Amino acid sequence: MDRPSLLIVDDDETFCEVLARAMVKRGFDTTCMHDIKTALEQAEVLMPEYAIIDLKLGNESGLLLVEKIRELDPGTRIIVLTGYASIATAVEAIKLGATHYLAKPVDADDIMAAFERTSGDTETPISPHPLSVERLEWEYIHRILMENDNNVSVTAKVLNMHRRTLQRKLSKKPAQL
Repeated sequence: MDRPSLLIVDDDETFCEVLARAMVKRGFDTTCMHDIKTALEQAEVLMPEYAIIDLKLGNESGLLLVEKIRELDPGTRIIVLTGYASIATAVEAIKLGATHYLAKPVDADDIMAAFERTSGDTETPISPHPLSVERLEWEYIHRILMENDNNVSVTAKVLNMHRRTLQRKLSKKPAQL
């Protein structure tokens, strides 16, 4: 039986292995990688039908890998996972070719549902509350960071903020929606 290929890229090796086992049970032939360089090398050989990519891979952005995999095979269905979800990164992930963008924690069933979806959902609930000031700040900082190719020093200058202050803000989890 020919099983669809799935490339999982996450720097959390335990999470990667647990997710891989769950996806094997759901019919995939899985391969785990833990950094962009080896994942890209594997993608060139494997040409996966599906990919699950963590947004933050050490000090690198998984968005680079999304773009490269999409260039290799525009048909690959890519899901970006992150514990640092933001509107800016979600928009960029989709622009670069991700099929879906999911905030952690997720389970294999959430991922399967995302792989099976082929269009948007007009019934998605809209929050009656605007974003908090803290969340707006977090979103703004990350948008400026992305505009500056993830260069913290340049972003700090643009924001007129001390570099260490910016690094502290970046190391925090985002404020809740």
